[in-house]
Amino acid sequence: MSVNLSRRNSLKTIGAAFCMPFFMKMNLFAAENATKNFKIIKDGEVITGAHWGVLKLTIKDGKIVKSEPLNKTSSIKNPLQHYTADLVYAKDRVKYPYVRKSYLENPDSPKPELRGSDEWVRVSYDKAIKLIANELKKTIKASGNTSVFAGSYGWKSPGNMQNARILLHRFMNQIGGFTGTLGDYSTGASQIIMPHVLGTIEVYEQQTSWPLVLENADVVVIWGADPYSTLKIAWTVSDEQGLKYLEELKNSGKKVIFIDPIKNATCKFLNAQWIAPLPNTDVAMMLGMMYELYESKKYDQKFIETYTTGFDKFLPYLLGKTDNTPKTPKWASQICKIDEKTIKELAHTLYDNKTMIMSGWGMQRAHHGEQPHWALVTLCAMLGQIGKPGCGFGLSYHYSNGGTPDAKAGIVGGISSGAANVGTGQSWLQKATDSAFPLARISDALLNPGKTIDHNGKKITYPKIDFIYWAGGNPLVHHQNTNELVKAWKKPRTVVVNEIYWTPTARMADIVMPVTTIYERDDISMIGDYANLGITPMKQAVEKIGESKNDYEIFTDLAAEFGVKDKYTENKSDIDWIKEFYESARDQAKKMQLEELNGVVMKPFEEFWADNKPITFLQTQEGFEYNRYGDFREDPILEPLGTPSGLIEIYSEVIEKMNYDDCKAHPTWFEPIEWLGMKNKPAEFHLVTSHPEDRLHSQLNNTSLRDEYAISNLEPIWINSEDAKAKGIKTGDAVRVFNARGEVLAGAKVTDDIIKGVVKLCEGAWYDPLDPTKAESLDKNGSANVLTIDMPTSKLANGNISHTGLVNIEKFTGKVPELTIFKQPKIKA
Repeated sequence: MSVNLSRRNSLKTIGAAFCMPFFMKMNLFAAENATKNFKIIKDGEVITGAHWGVLKLTIKDGKIVKSEPLNKTSSIKNPLQHYTADLVYAKDRVKYPYVRKSYLENPDSPKPELRGSDEWVRVSYDKAIKLIANELKKTIKASGNTSVFAGSYGWKSPGNMQNARILLHRFMNQIGGFTGTLGDYSTGASQIIMPHVLGTIEVYEQQTSWPLVLENADVVVIWGADPYSTLKIAWTVSDEQGLKYLEELKNSGKKVIFIDPIKNATCKFLNAQWIAPLPNTDVAMMLGMMYELYESKKYDQKFIETYTTGFDKFLPYLLGKTDNTPKTPKWASQICKIDEKTIKELAHTLYDNKTMIMSGWGMQRAHHGEQPHWALVTLCAMLGQIGKPGCGFGLSYHYSNGGTPDAKAGIVGGISSGAANVGTGQSWLQKATDSAFPLARISDALLNPGKTIDHNGKKITYPKIDFIYWAGGNPLVHHQNTNELVKAWKKPRTVVVNEIYWTPTARMADIVMPVTTIYERDDISMIGDYANLGITPMKQAVEKIGESKNDYEIFTDLAAEFGVKDKYTENKSDIDWIKEFYESARDQAKKMQLEELNGVVMKPFEEFWADNKPITFLQTQEGFEYNRYGDFREDPILEPLGTPSGLIEIYSEVIEKMNYDDCKAHPTWFEPIEWLGMKNKPAEFHLVTSHPEDRLHSQLNNTSLRDEYAISNLEPIWINSEDAKAKGIKTGDAVRVFNARGEVLAGAKVTDDIIKGVVKLCEGAWYDPLDPTKAESLDKNGSANVLTIDMPTSKLANGNISHTGLVNIEKFTGKVPELTIFKQPKIKA
């Protein structure tokens, strides 16, 4: 069955209402035999979609020669839009099926310790399919389906058909199930704590519209985010509106305050006031502001009494009556290193003006990461502006163009995992299996089968994993403490990876299946995660490279080996599915009378596909006037929140009953496991692993775009000029960055745009060990997670703490080794 992929609850409801009758017509769609003979353009232009927007590709002699945005929305350049050819014709493409030499010789004695260093042997596609199927059957017979780990977390193709993770889960559910994961790396802490506080996941919800913010707010605070960089991408095909609104904010003349240890691209672009606390101290700073508001009687007591619960139980902690530590601005200043005067002035500025606080997610990717957004909501409750037009707070303005006004649209659905409880745009949040553990605990689960952990009031016991199937992700780069994950990854008997490139994860597999890029297959997508501004075709632009296949083809062939092919495909090709999704959206548009109301025409699928043009929907007045929590503010009785009390829960009795020592029942300052304020620091500098400006996590690291930002052909690391001078480091120097968890090489960028004692090494660089046969070998390519800590935020959420950790840095005096990660691995002749 297909499911609606809209993120917003309202649109999910609309989509479900309109889609259900059309699901019943699936066989009719199949019977019409959707067009299968569309020809690939050899010379001309093809419109397609990517995470970085709708693209126009120029094709010459069957090859991509140019890639550019179809339309520009702002003057802000997005370099990611111009490297499509590099992605298709990369030197490290996996062009054929490969099996690790030792595994091929004897899958029952596969020498897993050689993963990452063994030779590869090319095999036929049919042989690879049969080998995977045989080993899957063997594993399931011996240990059951829960011994197959098919987590496959990663950024999906922006297309709705070729979603690798869901296609894998759909296959596994047809053959009895699997073990998966819960949550994600991006918002692991907040997506668990926010439902207790606000009754919603919040981090993936539509925001108060940008036009309302620009019209009403006097002060905009951007706290721990870099939207100038992160709005260059989206989960689906970007509508690119966020950068336009960021530009309008710049030109509005409003006061913009930027709070972050790093003066990043956003702060500079907006010419904002920069307030730079120590990393991981945001909660202390917020508590100091709350104390100042309370003591000066400049807080909204009526809002607290009407719209929140538990402030009276939180107040003794704030005033220090429970721990003899009043959370005064002076106390906060000693922790966050922002002077008392600034903390007090900031509190009064936010109270005295109509204020919108836009928070990023980095602050919750830290030890006790449940606390920052809980504290932020509490602070905003004291300000009393939640639900006022253009004011309050938002947790998704920096992501996927949150705040872009909605359009009235027919919604293109997507293929499902085949499980009962599905229906969210975030494929990792689909409940595809009952056997799952928190994503950030992968290493822990692989290394400790049978271990039981606490998670959000429940107990989870890790199964014994003997088979990993990964499709559409790069965990050897994304997961914390890479060296620990390498050990864990060598525990199961079999690892299969579907991959486009020889990524670090592919190199750590036993069987690698070659997969197409999004430009070598057909697909379809909505434009805009929240706003649904249009539908774009994603037509196959060029012929497939080598023997690469679509994930749908691979899993269809595996399903055939298990006798469930018809059940898996429902007798549809990929273009049949695409047509079905489109026609369902078209029927929705007819029911909403979009053509009659606003002239939007959705042609029959064959005409839409042949036209090769996006469909654009019109934004609604309701979208421009969308005010998050406005209905709740107007009537908290008739429009309650989804919390037990129906109110904002500053104190959670549900969490209180869990009795966790690392997550109390109200926002709390906890000292992180490693930070600059600790005694006996294990290393000198705090490492911030920011989202890169010129990549999507690890995507595009293997393109020539890297040449534009690399320093001395190394991943850049920012270091404060005074710190650099003390270490004898200059811009362009190769530096060794190290701690007890590992060591990496990077290229120094000396700057005053980062505070003393802090260094920034962006996440996403591909792990490239100097000697893959040796444990904890030096990483040549500056992969930040070699240095990060792999432990949970708390027992509540078990999120990752990638922004908590200390490192040392020194000038590298040896010969810088050659990078090998972007080349083909050792392949047996």
